[in-house]
Amino acid sequence: MALMAQAARRALADCGLGKEDVDGFGGHGTLLPPVDVIEYLGLRPMWIDSTNVGGSSWEVLAGHAAAAISAGEIDVALLTYGSTARSDVKRRVRASAAALGTGGAMGYEAPYGATLIAKYAMAARRHMIEYGTTVDQLAEVAVAAHEWAAMNEDAFESERITIADVAAAPMLADPFTSKHVCLRTDGGGAVVLAGERVARDCAKDPVWILGDADAASHVSMSEWRDFTTSAAAISGPRAFAQAGVTPAEIDVCQLYDSFTSTVLLTVEDLGFCAKGEGGAFIGSGALRPGGALPTNTDGGGLASCHPGMRGMFLMVEAVRQLRGECGTRQVADARLACVHAMGGFFSHSATMILGRQ
Repeated sequence: MALMAQAARRALADCGLGKEDVDGFGGHGTLLPPVDVIEYLGLRPMWIDSTNVGGSSWEVLAGHAAAAISAGEIDVALLTYGSTARSDVKRRVRASAAALGTGGAMGYEAPYGATLIAKYAMAARRHMIEYGTTVDQLAEVAVAAHEWAAMNEDAFESERITIADVAAAPMLADPFTSKHVCLRTDGGGAVVLAGERVARDCAKDPVWILGDADAASHVSMSEWRDFTTSAAAISGPRAFAQAGVTPAEIDVCQLYDSFTSTVLLTVEDLGFCAKGEGGAFIGSGALRPGGALPTNTDGGGLASCHPGMRGMFLMVEAVRQLRGECGTRQVADARLACVHAMGGFFSHSATMILGRQ
């Protein structure tokens, strides 16, 4: 709760608004019901949304808030997130891994050992079999993330690593060593959305939502039609079409990187390269500083932070990049950003196109 409050105060101060200006609120209800958070923050909103589709919830909530603002229902929406995922594990107050994700449809897979990491590992292995993708190409996603994190003083892991370092890390689920897997950290974030009338008079120039879309595909692995294609293949084209831009025009990307394979499928499904060419594209260094597609410029979930539902931080970093506020890691003249988040086991995808104008 304290992390959400801190983030909310900073976000409102960033745009020169106060809590009395907020008439819409969005937050997930997994651990803390939105009404509890609203009371803690001292808000009195007329519009509340607690949609929860996993790590991509924040992009969905932002889209919902933008629609409510466009419809004239509200003027200003605040979205908040906070998690003490790392501290909880240290204090041993979280449920055991065996007890997580066993309800509903998952109850048919959990008894056979289909853990979260195993599902992502299966998707990675399927891509390797189908398209010849190599483990070193997957490792490049982690190497690139750490290159960016080395320029971010707030990153959890700020040291640079090599592909050899990724290979030498402890094996968790073949082909993933621990360096293929996101961090577990504490963290909080918040974003403020407002209509043009309010945004034009804010303390800083606004970043505009040009397009947004989301799509769902499956929960159980048995219902996933193709392990090498995610719902990003649906949400991505819709968001780009709404924004009136193409992947070739994007200057910077913030892509959910719960695992290295998450980024692999995403760059293909969003159209930054053809299906099956993601390994070679990533292996060329495209995601690194100075690369063809600067990606996860804060270090991403693999090196900067991952409190559990990272979609919030993708939007925050994209806004900072488009405002030119990122110091040494700033992508030169960034005007268009692609934000893409994933929820569940490649279950849900949400894509946003943001722009300076």
